Amino acid sequence: MIIHDKPSLIQSQCSLLDLPEQTNDLRRYGESDLTHMKHLLISASHHLAILFLLTLSLLASGCRDSASISESTVEVPLSSLTITPPGTLQPAFSSNTTSYIATVPTAVTSVTVTASPTTNTTTIIINGTSTPAGQGRPVSLGQPGSTTSIEVVASAQNGIESTYRVTVTRLSSDNNLSALLVTANNVAQPLTPDFETDTTNYTANVSNTVERVTVSATKSDQAAALLISSGASSVTIGAGVNPGQLPISLGEPGTSTPVSIEVTAPNGTKKTYQVTVNRLSGNNTLRELSIIPGTFDRPFDPVITSYIVTAPFTATQVTVTAIKSDRFAAMSGNVTAGAGIESGTETFSLGGPGSGLPLSITVAAPDPNVPPREYRITVNQAVPSNNANLSALTMSAGSLNPPSFTPDGKIYEVKVDLLVNSVTLTVTKSDPNATMSALGSVIAVPGVPTGHVTVTPGLGVGTLVKIDVRAEDGVTSSTYDITVIRRLF
Repeated sequence: MIIHDKPSLIQSQCSLLDLPEQTNDLRRYGESDLTHMKHLLISASHHLAILFLLTLSLLASGCRDSASISESTVEVPLSSLTITPPGTLQPAFSSNTTSYIATVPTAVTSVTVTASPTTNTTTIIINGTSTPAGQGRPVSLGQPGSTTSIEVVASAQNGIESTYRVTVTRLSSDNNLSALLVTANNVAQPLTPDFETDTTNYTANVSNTVERVTVSATKSDQAAALLISSGASSVTIGAGVNPGQLPISLGEPGTSTPVSIEVTAPNGTKKTYQVTVNRLSGNNTLRELSIIPGTFDRPFDPVITSYIVTAPFTATQVTVTAIKSDRFAAMSGNVTAGAGIESGTETFSLGGPGSGLPLSITVAAPDPNVPPREYRITVNQAVPSNNANLSALTMSAGSLNPPSFTPDGKIYEVKVDLLVNSVTLTVTKSDPNATMSALGSVIAVPGVPTGHVTVTPGLGVGTLVKIDVRAEDGVTSSTYDITVIRRLF
């Protein structure tokens, strides 16, 4: 509120009431001077009468200073004061209130100020320009987010003025972040991509040992509002507070935690930034490893990194398939698979029987702080066996001579009773991969260990059965002669 002094006449009248001071002034005059003053006072007796009445009035109310007299009164009041748009002042207009604020939308670039005085002799001056009473004057506003002060002066004909002020804020549409940070143990974690105000989606990868992070967001316009949320956790940052922070608990290694940052501009428009915090896995193992054809020297175990695999001598190549325990790990070496690809498969040529093929597969965990794990495999191509022996011989009837079968014994007799019409011989190879034939037919192919031969012996006549065994190498062979004899009595 603007306070103006009362007319100097009132101040001078109050000073005349200071009688001791006036008496002292009279004592300084001579006698002749006093006589002259007496005539002057008589001639101005009607003025003294007026002064006397005014003095009595002032004594009744007390001689106060000018500020206390007009503490709540505007000397040259307005009867109305409006701005458009939006046309709303805070507080509501009152003639004795001289200070106001107003807010307008971002799209409003100017307002029109209209003021009317209580008397038609009052002059209205808006921002230094005389404006007819009741006529609007446009005032340009600053950029969004700025404030513009508008001064309205009501000037009376006697020179007394009252000043009203309206501060107009043009709401900002700034719903941006100026900074975004993810920290773990007070250490900033890299964002992908690097932060840019206009980029709204980010990823932050943290070590598998990190259980908790803090997301910090700084508003571009401090008057904006901020909401940071993740799952059940959230924090609201109101206007005037910057930056905002939210501590967030992460899931298990290998999981992702989404974080949302919503920025609301002073004019109400919103923008949402998203951060995905990946707690990287430390898993650097294979879940499965297979080599076909081939036989492992031990069952596969993810924590065992050394193996010997035997491939058949007939194989010319092997196919290796490796499956990662964590699909986001990276697999390199003889078998490869990038992050996000679960498995890799490669085919390798063998060098021939007796040769060895060294292979290496390295698995790097998603967390770069975990050392990679290397698996080493040697694929040995088998040498074909030269074993052409039998390991066992049994009969469905009769007795064997000699009575005990040995692989080195090549000639045997089987004697059966007169009433036995047929005998089945069961023979087993020492090497299942050998080939066994009898009576002109193969009775056990490679991989089948046992063969059977049925014989119908004649009366008193021996029936010879030759068992031929050819070793896996295709060169070495053995022949067992078994004669079945049917007794005459």
